[in-house]
Amino acid sequence: MRSTHTLAGWLFAAPALTVIVVFFGLPVLAALALSLTDFDIYALADIGNLRFVGFDNYIGLLQNPMFWKSLGNTVYFVVVGVPLSVALSLGAALLLHSKLGRFKGFFRTAFFAPVVTTVVAVAVIWRYLFHTKYGLVNWGLSWVGIDPVDWLGDPTWAMPTIILFAVWKNFGYNMIIFLAGLQSIPEDLYEAARIDGASRWAQFRHVTLPQLGPVLLLVGILTMAGYFQLFAEPYVMTQGGPLESTKSVLYLMYEEGFKWWNLGNASAVAFLLFLLMTVVTSGLLWFARKRGVE
Repeated sequence: MRSTHTLAGWLFAAPALTVIVVFFGLPVLAALALSLTDFDIYALADIGNLRFVGFDNYIGLLQNPMFWKSLGNTVYFVVVGVPLSVALSLGAALLLHSKLGRFKGFFRTAFFAPVVTTVVAVAVIWRYLFHTKYGLVNWGLSWVGIDPVDWLGDPTWAMPTIILFAVWKNFGYNMIIFLAGLQSIPEDLYEAARIDGASRWAQFRHVTLPQLGPVLLLVGILTMAGYFQLFAEPYVMTQGGPLESTKSVLYLMYEEGFKWWNLGNASAVAFLLFLLMTVVTSGLLWFARKRGVE
């Protein structure tokens, strides 16, 4: 009987497993094999030009200053953007969860709307908002006597502008997750804390945050994984400039693969990024276990 149940389970899972293997497993293995070759436009014309180069692509990338520049830009984006996005999401969730809040349905929709809006369309609008001469942001700054800022043309301001856009675009998704976590916290805990004389800050620190530990971990990992894959924002808003200050690892992979047709190099970039994300995620999980977050 048990073997029959096991067989039935595999039969029910077979369609989903087939899709995963065909559309995920096989492409990943193919990309891994591709990263060990010099597959380029000449190999596209004649497969006989394809050569196995082993780890030369990886070694070349590690010796490429542009890879380290792109990696530095990506890490900067993640280190600044992830905490900012998580904090803004949690703050919005707390406001919407508060008993004093009004028009909660409207604000939930308004905050979540950017998440389901096309990145390219919104990025184009933001380009005009931050335009040096005609942008609404500089127009507003001029009213308080601040000179126009070249938001997307100055290497100092380009990445912060993209970070601001990405945080605005994505924080609504995390907000919904935090709202679900806040609604699952028993009200008895807050009542006990109030009886003990705990202030609102003490309740947040000793009740809300510990209870939201697993949710914070989930949101942190999801946000980190998404921000490491930065591409659409710089592609539409700055094309990786100015002076390569917004070129990300994924943007470098795009250029290697679809601009220069070095598909072997592009695949190697993808796997180095995957390795980095795996290391960072493992570090977050280790830190969470050490702090007792399950």
